This record gives sequence, structure tokens and C-alpha cells, in this order.
Amino acid sequence: MGLKTGTTTVGVIAKDAVVLAADMKATLGNLSYEQEAKKIYKITNRIAVTNAGSVGDSLTIIRFLRAHARLYETERGRPITVKAMATLLSNILNANRLFPYIAQFIIGGTEPEPALYEVTPYGDLIPRDRFATSGSGTQLALAILDSRYKKGLAEEQAIELAVRAVEASRKRDIYTGGRSIAVTVITDKGVKELSEKEVEKYIKKVSEGKK
Repeated sequence: MGLKTGTTTVGVIAKDAVVLAADMKATLGNLSYEQEAKKIYKITNRIAVTNAGSVGDSLTIIRFLRAHARLYETERGRPITVKAMATLLSNILNANRLFPYIAQFIIGGTEPEPALYEVTPYGDLIPRDRFATSGSGTQLALAILDSRYKKGLAEEQAIELAVRAVEASRKRDIYTGGRSIAVTVITDKGVKELSEKEVEKYIKKVSEGKK
């Protein structure tokens, strides 16, 4: 039996950024196996992905994406775009649909405008112009995102919304949890992973019910 993440991952488009957030719990069957699992990965200086599903399948694909991104830039002299990377990911998953990778991804970045896509285990490529979510806590996260998302969110507002959506799932979805919430922000300046201390400020604000 492989290590899997029930998980809740979300992506939120802000005015000048994409925010990715995820819980940190991984499971092995009915065992809560890991409380600090990594579920957000930097692919390039402008692109990152979240994963839900089999850890082994996800890491295999992430290694391939990173290698292809380096090859693309070497051959063409420019970084790969978010759309091209999402299309590549879709093609990989669709080509293996009869023996599928058990993994679902949210891929976000800037090119230079914020861009966000969902890619399912069978290669469905779904552009998102507001937010995206995946994993076992999807319904709980969507309830928050649907009711609170507004166009043109500032970066701080988008981070708070993403944290609020994951935190809602951490409270009610038994497969979502972990020690904290991972948050990565992608802007035209690059990919930044928030420290646990920075994230805790948002979790505290959300838990206290502040707006």
C-alpha cells in the first residue's frame, strides 16, 4: 500500500500573484502517517504545483516537469510558460490513462499575468480564472472560496482566503490535517514559500474569526 495524501490543496488568483496552499497530512491506509508532508513544489522561478494523491506518482511527474523545464529553457533561450507546462502535464497524464498515475495537480504561475490550471489524473486540463481546489477536502474548501472570492484581490487577501479554505477542511475532513498549512506565493519576482511563523499569523486571524 502506497503513501497517499487525502489532502486539501487550493490555488487563488490575486491581482498580481498566484497563491497556492495545502495541508500537511499524509496517510498510509487508515494510518495518519505524516504531519509535515510536502505538497507544493517549485518547478521554475515562475511556476509551482500542488499535488493530491499518490506521493510516489506525484514526485515522479514533478521530477520530469523540472527536467523538461530546464531543457526547454536551454533549447529556446526563454522560460517555459505556465500554459505550456500545464499542457505537458496534461499530455503525460492522458498518455497513461489506461494505467493512470494516481495524482491530481494544481499548477500556477505568472507569464507575466497570473495563470492557474487544474489537471486531473486522466489529463483533463481546466483553466481557472479565480481559484482551484483538489483533494478530499474540495467541497469544504469550495464553500469558502465561492462565498469569499472577489476579483482583484491583493496578495495578502488571497493568502488569507487560501489559508481560510484549507483550514476549513482541516477542521472537518478526516484526511486533511497536519502540523500547519503550507503557502507559496508566485509573482513576477519569483516563487516564495512562506515560513511557518508567517502562516501562523493567518491561521490565527482566520481562527479568531477576523475579517
